[in-house]
Amino acid sequence: MDDNRIKEILQKEEFNKSELIELLNSDDAGKKLIFAKAAEIKEKYVGNKVYFRGLIEFSNICAKNCYYCGIRGGNKKLQRYYVTENEVLEAVKYAWENKYASLVIQAGERKSKKFVDSITNLLQKINAMTNNEMGITLSLGEQSEETFMKWHAAGARRYLLRIEASNRELYKKLHPNNKTHDFDTRLNALHLLRKCGYQVGTGVMIGLPFQTIEDLADDLLFFKEFDIDMAGMGPYIEHEDTPLYQYRDQLMSKKDRFDLSLKMVALLRIMMKDINIAATTAMQTLDKMGREKAIKVGSNIIMPNLTPVKYRESYLLYEDKPCIDEEASECKNCLEARIHISGAEIGYGEWGDSKHFKNRR
Repeated sequence: MDDNRIKEILQKEEFNKSELIELLNSDDAGKKLIFAKAAEIKEKYVGNKVYFRGLIEFSNICAKNCYYCGIRGGNKKLQRYYVTENEVLEAVKYAWENKYASLVIQAGERKSKKFVDSITNLLQKINAMTNNEMGITLSLGEQSEETFMKWHAAGARRYLLRIEASNRELYKKLHPNNKTHDFDTRLNALHLLRKCGYQVGTGVMIGLPFQTIEDLADDLLFFKEFDIDMAGMGPYIEHEDTPLYQYRDQLMSKKDRFDLSLKMVALLRIMMKDINIAATTAMQTLDKMGREKAIKVGSNIIMPNLTPVKYRESYLLYEDKPCIDEEASECKNCLEARIHISGAEIGYGEWGDSKHFKNRR
């Protein structure tokens, strides 16, 4: 496709599905035009700051059995763990003292009363310890409206629940066919989060087996239609202890998966100008400068890992995950350098809430 056609599409305020397919299929010259447009929009609408979200991988115990995930309940090779309350609060103290201003608590999905109460208790203690100065994001899977409300009341303000694939048929190929892995339940959980007052985030994997460019165009339109506040998406990376691993020969190359992921970030930034978009760790897994490249084309959130090092090898959602042996201070220094290389600055001491969320309100 010639550059003039790409320029013509990029001048539009809204893209339809066929235009998104053209943009996602663009060659290197077209890709540069997309990236330049995304950088321009990012600068204008969210500025040059990147916000830290200190990541605590609270537990790898999971009630689900998703076919792509290394911590799926059916993976018997994994040593399961729970980060203790004291270890969590120690990580929070580090984040607070280093002016991260925001946290993400992520874990395998569970709905038991014990689990729900342990998260509620942690939220209350984190807020008491930091004078309510921490912006807290949860990524703990599908829960009831009551649980979402309880956690919101205890101080959580953002919630990331990745749809992983907005195509219902593709979703079915990625999950067991049962009530625990129901597409409509996941969709409903996203609506409940909005109802409960959260800044709502979702996202997809890019380069999955069975996935088409048409699917990815639909994913972008899904984000726009749902009017999300934040996104976390990145390349699909296989894990040998998962059912999807058998299809690894059908995957596009890692370079192509990475390039397509960058295009998805850039196009989402162009389409949804003022949302928050994470530069995910998976980007860095496929390209040593992956997170810097994502920041340049639209991302404005980065997640330094605060999980105690002894647990990190047990939280491998995919293979070759970087930074699993870095202490929090090493991770911080590394990410600071990466952000400066990308020409951005770090919004220390700021929550970095989604401007889209504020503007909607």
